[in-house]
Amino acid sequence: MSLHSSLKQSGATGRHRNVLKREERIGKLTDAEKWKDGDSIYSLPKVRSIKLRIKKKAKKKDEAAAGTEAAAGAAPAAGAAPAAGAAPAAAAAAGKPAADKAKK
Repeated sequence: MSLHSSLKQSGATGRHRNVLKREERIGKLTDAEKWKDGDSIYSLPKVRSIKLRIKKKAKKKDEAAAGTEAAAGAAPAAGAAPAAGAAPAAAAAAGKPAADKAKK
């Protein structure tokens, strides 16, 4: 019998988990020198699990400014008139939904 793709655990070990296994908790406690060999493995103290975030590199201001200027040049201004060929198409598209409502 095959296993459904949604039930597979591929890549699950790379994710951040809030609950650690006993072995992982003992490892963190050993690093913090709060657990020694011979101590009980039961009733372990809580171990904080901190999620590490990798910061993305910030773009240079020059590249960001150039990108906004290019985007502003490609898009028409809010008050600008549409292109000659776009006006009839926009009016026709706007009239179709109203005509469908009138038929019903």
